[in-house]
Amino acid sequence: MMMKILAGAAMLLSLNAFAAGDIEAGKQAAEKYNCFSCHGKDYNTPIDPSYPKLAGQHQDYLVTALTAYKRGADGANGRGNAIMGAQVKPLSGQDVKNIAAYLHSLPGSLVLRK
Repeated sequence: MMMKILAGAAMLLSLNAFAAGDIEAGKQAAEKYNCFSCHGKDYNTPIDPSYPKLAGQHQDYLVTALTAYKRGADGANGRGNAIMGAQVKPLSGQDVKNIAAYLHSLPGSLVLRK
């Protein structure tokens, strides 16, 4: 009986982790879609100062932003940017969560307070 309870608890924990995003899968997706080509290899040194630093960014913000780019400027709560729109178009909802989890896990220079 105890083994069934432990197995059930382990399964719930792994499902929760997957729903929140898989860091390793996010790393692979970020590499596959060449996110570093604009945001820097460390995701902390973008090629243009107007591009955001992504390393260490809040995971929920990243999910929201990537989802907004998927919706586009005409979508509800969408964002319009031709480059980002094209980049996120092939991503599934789980890809977005995974990439967000990966980027959040990286050390960054994000300043929260001055």
